[in-house]
Amino acid sequence: MIKAQDLITKIEQFAPKQLAEAGDPTGLQIGDPNQVIKRVMTVLDVRPEVVQEAINHQVDFIWAHHEAMFFPAKNLDLTNPQNKMYADLLQHHIVVYASHTNLDSAKGGMNDWLAQAIGLQNTQPLEPNADGETGLGRIGELPETVSVKDYAARLRDLFHVKAVRVIAKDLNRPIKKIAVLGGDGGKWWAVAQAAGADAYVTADIYYHIGHDILAADFVVIDPDHHMEAIANAQMAVKVHDWFGDALLVSPTNTNTDPYTYI
Repeated sequence: MIKAQDLITKIEQFAPKQLAEAGDPTGLQIGDPNQVIKRVMTVLDVRPEVVQEAINHQVDFIWAHHEAMFFPAKNLDLTNPQNKMYADLLQHHIVVYASHTNLDSAKGGMNDWLAQAIGLQNTQPLEPNADGETGLGRIGELPETVSVKDYAARLRDLFHVKAVRVIAKDLNRPIKKIAVLGGDGGKWWAVAQAAGADAYVTADIYYHIGHDILAADFVVIDPDHHMEAIANAQMAVKVHDWFGDALLVSPTNTNTDPYTYI
């Protein structure tokens, strides 16, 4: 019998909680770590439609990237969809565990998966920790030089979005050295530029930050925060590597991107 804690131990060996950014409530979100588990689902976001998918497939452990309980509940009013989701998870005995910024920083974790997906070679952390192997973001090189416009189109297709936001004075500028940071990485753009990146791939760039980037003559490509959904399949592979067929694991089939591009 495999308990939730057995999987949590493996997750925390891979993405230690001490790698998380200050104030990030990563870790066990809901449920009993001593519960026996048989079916695992890997997800980017824990949303009501994701939880319903888990219920339908008799999942008893959700491994998520984004926390289900980032903000504390102020009451248990079940007319609130978020509270109802918590109740559904408890009622169906589904353990929820989140690896957020610690998964971002982990060696072989989120930002390594993204760097590999966007074609980077010879990568290293953008903001390295003392060990030099973990840390936020990655920076590396493309196999060949490409224009901003062509690379942006490549990312648009890779992440299955209709459009990407590009901040650049010249869409024909050649780029090769690329930095990437999954999720909301706007405040690290100057770090990426100082590290020698020709362009920086991240999400959630704010309007005024965009002006600062343009004034600094830097290039940022924003393919949507949901680019991190690339982790769903990778996390499932990890669980299978750790437990083989002793646990049934699959990534969610639910698209949790809140944006619709028209």
